[in-house]
Amino acid sequence: MRNESLTPEAIPDSLVGFTPPTSPASSRHADGTLVDKYGRHVNYVRLSITDRCDFRCSYCMAEEMTFLPRAQVLTLEECLRLASAFVDLGVTKLRVTGGEPLVRQNVIWLLERLAVLPGLKELVMTTNGSQLDRFASALLAAGVKRINISLDTLRAERFKAITRVGELAKVLRGLDAAQAAGFQGLKLNTVMMRGTNDDEFPEMVEFAVERGIDISFIEEMPLGEIGHGRQSTYISSEEARARLAERFVLLPSAESSGGPARYWRIPGSSTRVGFISPHSHNFCDSCNRVRITARGELYPCLGNNDASHLLPLLRAHPTDDRPLRAAIVHSMGIKAKGHDFSNQMNTPQVVRFMSMTGG
Repeated sequence: MRNESLTPEAIPDSLVGFTPPTSPASSRHADGTLVDKYGRHVNYVRLSITDRCDFRCSYCMAEEMTFLPRAQVLTLEECLRLASAFVDLGVTKLRVTGGEPLVRQNVIWLLERLAVLPGLKELVMTTNGSQLDRFASALLAAGVKRINISLDTLRAERFKAITRVGELAKVLRGLDAAQAAGFQGLKLNTVMMRGTNDDEFPEMVEFAVERGIDISFIEEMPLGEIGHGRQSTYISSEEARARLAERFVLLPSAESSGGPARYWRIPGSSTRVGFISPHSHNFCDSCNRVRITARGELYPCLGNNDASHLLPLLRAHPTDDRPLRAAIVHSMGIKAKGHDFSNQMNTPQVVRFMSMTGG
């Protein structure tokens, strides 16, 4: 199965000349920053540097994948140009994703340069952990501040079934390496799937507490045709939290990591337990992020198909970033007010795989 997205919808004529409302009379944000037509300030970019992955997680992609030709993927230099343009426009947080970002050759070269962009406050990464035992120390030295590690089970056979090809022991070695390297900001990301890993939620929290790291439970999202519907496997954050409350005291917290997770604290522990609820309680009203795919598409909303193609601009204007910056600003005009996954669990309207958009 090909890893491709729908052809992005064209920008409506009424928005071709869209300029964010950043006048002092209408916005609290400074001129030149990214503000959409609903007044939301975009200061967080998730940048996918590859669509390739060494796992084939069942909820993320099809088992048989045809990945993008190299010529259609952003070069590392183009990734750096894109990130620089966003930071110049007020973005302060950049998350590097994939596919699996650590399978991209020379990724450390890129990270070292991203980390020193003037104005960038946070360079973070999401990884499946398979390569962390090799790269943990280099990531810290390059300037990566925090790492999210996707981990849906602590049982080796179940891990193999979910990832189709992955080895749990390798991921756990990567987590060990990240902790040994000195990373303070480590978090596990667990996609909740009824009948697959829902019996492990308390065990996953115990594991995080023992390690002194955070964990977030994520509602499964209907992105891409994966051969089965998600309605039967969907679990809400409320149900998961109720299950955990049978074993743990969970105190609500106002803390934020700059993303969509809502956190709870366990007394006597440094661990935060987060819930990311794109289905049951979407976080659209406060959405502060956009996503760049590995082929340079800017998706203002994960749950919509509207996008802007930035790769042609990068290549048509190799020494002039003004057209790129203008396209980014105009793209704020197509950022949707929100998404609704309620009627899409068995028939996704967004057919691109999660691995393409980078989560």
